[in-house]
Amino acid sequence: MNVTGIYVHWPYCATICPYCDFNVYRARGADNAPLLDAIIADMEAHAQRFGRRTATSLFLGGGTPSLLRGGEIARLIDAASQAFVLAADCEITLEANPEDAALFDEHAAAGVNRFSIGAQAFEDAALKALGRRHNAEAGLRAVEAAARTDQRVSLDLIYAREGQTLDQWREELVSALALPIEHVSLYQLTIEAETAFARRVERGQLTPPDIETAASLYELTQEICAAAGFAGYEISNHARDAGARSRHNQVYWRSQDWIGVGPGAHGRVSHDGARLAFEAQRRPADYIDAVRENGVGWTTDSVLTGEETADETLLMGLRIDEGVDVERIAALRGWPINPQAIEWLAEQGFITFDGGRVTLTARGRIVANSVAAELAA
Repeated sequence: MNVTGIYVHWPYCATICPYCDFNVYRARGADNAPLLDAIIADMEAHAQRFGRRTATSLFLGGGTPSLLRGGEIARLIDAASQAFVLAADCEITLEANPEDAALFDEHAAAGVNRFSIGAQAFEDAALKALGRRHNAEAGLRAVEAAARTDQRVSLDLIYAREGQTLDQWREELVSALALPIEHVSLYQLTIEAETAFARRVERGQLTPPDIETAASLYELTQEICAAAGFAGYEISNHARDAGARSRHNQVYWRSQDWIGVGPGAHGRVSHDGARLAFEAQRRPADYIDAVRENGVGWTTDSVLTGEETADETLLMGLRIDEGVDVERIAALRGWPINPQAIEWLAEQGFITFDGGRVTLTARGRIVANSVAAELAA
C-alpha cells in the first residue's frame, strides 16, 4: 500500500497577505465547531471508502491553523487517529504564524511534533511590504518559542522581494540559519494572478526583481544553505539531515497517496487499480453543507489517466534530489520518455541521467518546469 499522508486545510487567517493565492478567508470570530465537525466527518468518510490506512504524516495547513487552541488541535489529531492509523513516529506538522506563539505550548501538548513557522522575513520594512502583522523581533521570538517545546522546527522565508539586494539577502539568510531550526523553506516571491500584488504590478506600483537578479538570488541561496549544512533536497527546501526533511511534502513530491480534507483541499488516492483525484468545496459554508448533505466534502472525484498521473509524477519528482525513475513514467503513460530529449538536456547541463533516474542539476532547478515540459513532450 502506498504511503499515506493526511492534509487538513484550515482556511481562516487574521488578515489576507497580498501575495497569497491560497484558499483563505478572513477570520471574523465565528464559531469554529461547525467546520471542525465537518472536517472530522470528512476524514471518517474517507476512511470508510478507502480503509483505515496507516498515515505517516498529518499536516495542519492553511490559512492559519495556529489560530486554533490546543483543544481544537487535539480534536483534529484524535479524529485522524480514529479514522486512520497514525504511525508511531507520525510527523504532525502545524503551520504557524509568529503572532500565535503564545499558543505553541498548547499545540505541542495536543500532539503537534513539528512547527512550520511562517516568518517570511526578518526585516521590518520587508514584513510591512509583504502585509505581515508581526515584526522581525516577533518572528525571532516565535522560532525560540517553538524550539522551547522540544519539537521539530521549520522556517518559511520569502526572498526575491522588491528592491532586495544580494548582500541584504545574504545577511538575512545567514542569521536565519543560525536559529534553532532543522529545516527551512525558501520561496522566491511569485506574483500570482488575482492577488493584490498582481494588481499592484499591473498598476506599476510593484516591481519584482528581473529574471537575472532572481536567478542570482537563487544561486546565492543554495550557496549559503550548503555552507551552513542545510542540504537542498528539493528546489525550495533545505534540511540539516535526512531525518529533518519534511515527510509530508515528500508524499507529494514522490506522488504517493494523501487524504485531503477541509475547504479547498486536494487529495490523491490509489484505489482499486485507479489513481483518484479529489478537490473539496472551496467556501467553508459550502464545505460544511456538502458534508452535512453528502457525508463528504469533495466537489470533484475523478480518475486520472495514466498520462495525467505520469505528468504529475514527473513534474513533482523532478523537484527533489532523488529525481524520477524513467521506467515508472513509461509504465504509467504507456510509452517511454524520448531518449533524445534526455540526451539533449544532459548535454546542456540541465539534468543528469544515471541508473535509470533523471535528476535536475543546479542549473536545471532554475528552469525545472521547462525541463519537465521537454521530458513530457
